[in-house]
Amino acid sequence: MVNDVSLTIEPEEFVSIVGRSGAGKTTLLKMLLTEEAPSDGVIFFESIDINKIKKSKINCYRRRIGIVFQDFRLLPNRTAYENVSFAMEAAGKSNEEIESDVPHVLKLVDLGEKIYNFPHELSGGEQQRVAIARAIVNQPDVLVADEPTGNLDPQNAEDIIRILQKINELGTTVILTTHNRSIIEFLGRKRVITMENGEIARDKNGGYVL
Repeated sequence: MVNDVSLTIEPEEFVSIVGRSGAGKTTLLKMLLTEEAPSDGVIFFESIDINKIKKSKINCYRRRIGIVFQDFRLLPNRTAYENVSFAMEAAGKSNEEIESDVPHVLKLVDLGEKIYNFPHELSGGEQQRVAIARAIVNQPDVLVADEPTGNLDPQNAEDIIRILQKINELGTTVILTTHNRSIIEFLGRKRVITMENGEIARDKNGGYVL
């Protein structure tokens, strides 16, 4: 549950949303994805009131947002290439586009030499890179990374954050949720929104206190 939350995220911004379990981070993301609707107030994506989007247009809207989860959610019987190409197929992209874009995006996440490996042949960090590649291959405006380093060791976690920074520098807005203090410290002066009991407790550049 969230209460009296008001915030604006600018295009191409990198924002971390932090707080303990139950603070309201997941609820915010669900409302952005139209999985939950606010009981009061409005949510705008650019000039669009997203809760007024027709049901027939919801999928078009959601394609503008790439999502990365903590648990990867890869298809186990498909290679890295096939996991990423599946997202393009679902979006109706042509074979020519898939053959061009999938290797490029896997190279972007430093998996250019493992495009034909299956998930069980990849480390946890590499699996998360595949998940990131899948999330960005259709060139979304926003990338939501929901606790993407939660299952990773510190070194792999830093590698994932570096990739998210690279994606942000290429023009994609990034919204990261995390409870990992070291990740926030690694990001330096990036904006951090701290949530407590469903409300925004702090909103500033760099650092937070739990």
